[in-house]
Amino acid sequence: MKKNFSAVLKDNTMIIVLVLVYLFFTWRTGGAMFMPMNFNALVTQNAYVFILASGMLMCMLTGGNIDLSCGSVVCLLGAIGGYFMVTCGLNTGLSIILMLLVGIAYGVVLGYLVAYLNIPPWIATLAGYLAFRGLGTAILSGNSSTGSISVASKTGFMTVFSGKLFATKLNVLNIPCIVVGVAAAILVVILNITNRANRLKKGYEADSATKVLVTSVLEAAVILLVAYKLALAGGIPTVLVWVVVVVLIYSFITEKTTIGRHFYVVGGNREAARLSGVNTKRIMFLAYLNMAVLSVVTTWVVLARFQAANSTAGTNYEMDAISACVVGGVSAYGGAGRIFGMVVGATLIGVINLGMSLMNIDANFQKVVKGLVLLGAVAFDILSKRNSK
Repeated sequence: MKKNFSAVLKDNTMIIVLVLVYLFFTWRTGGAMFMPMNFNALVTQNAYVFILASGMLMCMLTGGNIDLSCGSVVCLLGAIGGYFMVTCGLNTGLSIILMLLVGIAYGVVLGYLVAYLNIPPWIATLAGYLAFRGLGTAILSGNSSTGSISVASKTGFMTVFSGKLFATKLNVLNIPCIVVGVAAAILVVILNITNRANRLKKGYEADSATKVLVTSVLEAAVILLVAYKLALAGGIPTVLVWVVVVVLIYSFITEKTTIGRHFYVVGGNREAARLSGVNTKRIMFLAYLNMAVLSVVTTWVVLARFQAANSTAGTNYEMDAISACVVGGVSAYGGAGRIFGMVVGATLIGVINLGMSLMNIDANFQKVVKGLVLLGAVAFDILSKRNSK
């Protein structure tokens, strides 16, 4: 019994930490963290963490590699998008496509440098970290006297990336939002039960029926709580749809596809993966191309949230993405990590960001806290592996 309790505690450590941290900030803010508008803020203000962390996870799986340039890429692409949409007056849809093409072009170059020229990822992306923010700032300074370009007038763009589905007034219960929440909760329960049944049918090891039931109930409860709070906050933010789509896609890729398993194999032992027939160079190339594409998606979300392209966009985003992955159990050495863990880590980073902002804690001390959280997560990862041996 004690062994089982220890195993459950170890498997759910970060979830327990997330709950405790949330309760702490709820207490310290006099319950403000639990208000509907702050549930909405938790999603809208931290969507970039979930999206970038999904790509960072794929990079880290290949052997603990990271992308230091993604935050600066967000700044540069935001400047390019603002220039296309406002200064040049191009159609919003065309501007979005052009931003995507620029991001893909960068991803191809970066992937080639890392995978085929064997330039260490941190060197290749550090170059982008330094160059792209400077280039983005130069574009903004050259096309605006204020150093920023407003896109607030682009209503179609704003609606898609920062609007709300089934929008209603604040504190008026949004019935469609509740219906979506109930449907999502039921779907999660069905998927958990079906997944266990399929594993047993194939003869694989599966969690006990009790554990699956408890997990399903807790997950459904969280979904219903979030749906209720968002229903009082005016509806479902469109950015939440983007986050959910990205998370589901990468969950499917990492858990259900051959190429997803190749990322784990390469991170576990790259030479063994090569000898077994895995195209390790292609995996590395795809990891960084994928990161660039998700940086484009992040740019759209951030540009709409700020309603303008500015030189501070993307600042420290790469650090938050790395922190979300490491805190969520993605190994700093590669070959281990799950999307669900990353989501927990990203949520924890978001709760810390929002909680400290509501408490008016100085930005410098916020960095100290997040640094300590990251260090603690890495230390926990190392100690866990040492004890398992």
